[in-house]
This record gives sequence, structure tokens and C-alpha cells, in this order.
Amino acid sequence: MAEEKEVLLTKEGLSKLESELEHLKSVRREEVAERIKQAIAFGDISENSEYEDAKNEQAFIEGRIISLENILKKARLMEDTEIRTDVVSFGSRVTLQEMKSGREIAVTLVSSVESKLKDGKISNESPVGKAILGKKVNSIVEVEAPAGLIKYKIVKVER
Repeated sequence: MAEEKEVLLTKEGLSKLESELEHLKSVRREEVAERIKQAIAFGDISENSEYEDAKNEQAFIEGRIISLENILKKARLMEDTEIRTDVVSFGSRVTLQEMKSGREIAVTLVSSVESKLKDGKISNESPVGKAILGKKVNSIVEVEAPAGLIKYKIVKVER
């Protein structure tokens, strides 16, 4: 069996995953169980769309619980002191300047389970994440995107 890969998480990421797991186990499970009970009370479950919807939601919730538990089993908390500022590393907050437009964006490099682009958190496995990892301030990186090659300058690296 292949060695399971460790999942590095920031404090915030670990906290969010633990909260989601707790919410699914303590609140959502009970809500769905109640929906199933109500749907059964309507009678014939063979043609009961409420029952089918509730059972599908229950399966999704149970799958997500298993997934979160597996992630948390492999999780290792990234300490702030491990986040480097001399080069881009996991957990670094990086300011990038898009060379063509001059527009600046700030991103934090996190694991794929924590990434959320709208929150400025990009995966270390994403094209941009891979391109900037290990690079220093003032480095120019090239990222192949569907729209073509995009060049970024690393303006700042911080914790």
C-alpha cells in the first residue's frame, strides 16, 4: 500500500476543517435523519422524492465526514515559525505583480484542501503555486494558463 501523504495545514485551515466536521456530525446528520423520518411518514417511499433527496444528502454528508476524518488523520499543523520569508514556502503570503497589467494580487500558499481562490488562498499544487514555490522576492515566474503565458513578479513574501 502506498504511503499516505501528509497534509500540511495552517492553523486557520485546521480549525475550519475541524469545525466543518463537528457541524456535519452534530447538526447536519440530525437534520437529514429528521428529513428521512418525515419522508417515511408520508408513506410509500418507492416514489417519494423527498425520501430520495434526503437519502442522497445523507450519503453526501457521510462521504464528506469520512473525507474530512481522513484528511485530519494525515494533517500536520504548519507552525508560523516554519513559514519562511526569504523564499516563497507553504503558508507564505505573497504579493505578485502581473507583468502585463501591473496589477498586484496577494495570495497565501496553502494545501489543496485549504485552497479557496476567492479568499486569496491558492494551492501549492496549482500552476501559480508551483511556479512561485521556492522563489525569492523580485523573481519573475511564468505560468501557463488557458489564456496563454502569464508572467508575475514576486513583490513581497511574508508570514
